[in-house]
Amino acid sequence: MSTSVSTALLVRLEALPGKEDDVRAFLNQGLSIVEGEPKTVRWFGLQFGPTSFGIFDAFPDEDGRQAHLSGEVAAALGENTGVLFEVRSLEQVDVVAEKQPA
Repeated sequence: MSTSVSTALLVRLEALPGKEDDVRAFLNQGLSIVEGEPKTVRWFGLQFGPTSFGIFDAFPDEDGRQAHLSGEVAAALGENTGVLFEVRSLEQVDVVAEKQPA
């Protein structure tokens, strides 16, 4: 049985010139980190276009979101801003409906 979610984050990243492959690698590394976060119950690394990327992750509650925001992926975002990408937006959103994985 899957855990339902009520809060989420949507982060939009713009790769710096020539750093698109590095951003893809960064997102893959992020996946391995969040696998160790029990309250990050959904996590997606996204590519919107040639240089536009993002992260969507969801949590069962506000405590889960805040734990994630103070965790390793958030620290890595800060360390790589201006090196691999620019953060275009980081939005805290509420989930109003979801289809849970089977």
